[in-house]
Amino acid sequence: MTADSFDLDADIVELAPFVPEAHAADNGPLAEIAFRADAWLPDETGQLRKAFVEDIAIEEIAVLLRRTRASIGRRLYDLGLRRQSQRPWTTWDDENLARSYANEATATLASRLGRSASALYARAKLLGLTEPGAPPYSGWEDAQVRAGYEQGVPVAQIARLIGRPFAGVISRASALRLRHACQPDDWSNEEMTRALSLADTGARYVEIAAMLGAEGFPARNGRSLGQRLRKLGYGRGWGRAWISEEDDLLRHAYTTGASLTPLRERLGRSACSIRWRAEALGLRGTHRHHDGFRQGPVWTSEEEARLRADYGKVPTRDIARTLGRGLRAVLYHANRLGLRHGYIRPFGADEDRAIRNAWTHGVSMTDVALALGRDVAVISKHAIRIGCRFNDPQRPCRAHKTRRAGRPSVTLATLLALEPPAAANDGSNLSAAA
Repeated sequence: MTADSFDLDADIVELAPFVPEAHAADNGPLAEIAFRADAWLPDETGQLRKAFVEDIAIEEIAVLLRRTRASIGRRLYDLGLRRQSQRPWTTWDDENLARSYANEATATLASRLGRSASALYARAKLLGLTEPGAPPYSGWEDAQVRAGYEQGVPVAQIARLIGRPFAGVISRASALRLRHACQPDDWSNEEMTRALSLADTGARYVEIAAMLGAEGFPARNGRSLGQRLRKLGYGRGWGRAWISEEDDLLRHAYTTGASLTPLRERLGRSACSIRWRAEALGLRGTHRHHDGFRQGPVWTSEEEARLRADYGKVPTRDIARTLGRGLRAVLYHANRLGLRHGYIRPFGADEDRAIRNAWTHGVSMTDVALALGRDVAVISKHAIRIGCRFNDPQRPCRAHKTRRAGRPSVTLATLLALEPPAAANDGSNLSAAA
C-alpha cells in the first residue's frame, strides 16, 4: 500500500523549519550576552520577526533597526525565516543575486534576500544568470526533501519549493536513502530513482518500461508505469498561482523572442499553463518575431502572397513542396493568415444549381470539380446529398485534370448557362450549350 500524495498550497515556502545548529540557541532561553557592539538583543529579534512576517522590504527593516542590509540578511538566515515576498526587486537585490548565485545554494541565498526559492530561481533566469556547478545541498534543503518524501509531496513540487532541478532532487533523495510515501511497495528505491531519471529525459512510458526491463528491473506495463510516475510527481502541475517573478520572466521571453521550452522546464509549468498565463497578461500577438516561437525560416511577403494565391486551388502538398516547407508549417501559417481551404468552404446556391445542371446534361464530375475549384470526392459526396449521383465517382489521375486542346473549358458560368433540369432535352450536352 502507498500513501496518497497531496499538492502544496501556492504560498508554502517550507515543509519543515530548519535553524542552523550554530544559531539554534538563539531561540532558547535568554543567556548571558557577551558584549559586542553588533550583538542582537531579544527585542531587536522580535522586531525583525514582526517586520519580516509583514513583508516589509529588507532595506526598510535595516533602517528601522539601524543595521545594514547585509546584517539583516545574515540574521534572517540564522533564524531560519522564510517568506513569499510580494515586494518588487531592487537594484541591491539584483546585485546580491548576481554576485552570489553561482556560488551559493538557491535556497540559502533566497533566505538572506527574504524571498522564496522559486522567486529567486525565476529572477535569476530573467537576469540571465547561470549555475556553473550545483552548490552542495544545505541543511534546510535536506530537511525539505526529507519532509516532502515522508509526507508524500510530489517530487516535482519539492524541486520547485527548494529551487533545484527535478533530477537533482531525485539524486539527493537517493543519496539520503529516502523512500517516498507514494512509492509502490513492490518498487525498490533504485527502480524508482531510475524510472524518474528516465522520465526526466522525455522518453515515453512504454520506452521507459522496456529500458527498465532491459536493465534487470521487473517488467512493467507502460500505462501503469505512467500512472505511478505521475503520482510520484513527474510531469504533474497542481494549478499553483503565478508569482510576479514568473510573470516578469514570461514577459521577457515574449519581448526577446526566447524559446518557451526552457521556460517550462525552469518554472515547472505545462505548455497549457504558460499559454493561459500569456493570454491573461495580454501577451498574445506581441512577440517581436514574425513567426513567434515557431521553428523554420521566417515567412517572407512573397511566400505569403504565393500562399494566399494558391491555397485552396493547388494541393497543399504541392504548395509545401514549392515553398520548401513542411505540410504542417503551411497549414499552420494559412490558419494564422485566416485562409480557408476551398475544398471545405460551404456550397452556395449557384454551385448547387451548377451541379444539378451538370448531372442532368451528362457533364463529367471531373469537369465539375475543376470548374468549381473543389476536390472530386467533395463534389461526389455533396452531389449525393442533393440527389445527384454521377457515374464517375472515382478521383481522376493528375493527367486527366488537363483539358485537351480544342475542347471547350468548363466553368461555373457555362454550367449555370445550361438549361435547368426540368426543361432539358435528352440530347442536351455541354458542347451544344457552348
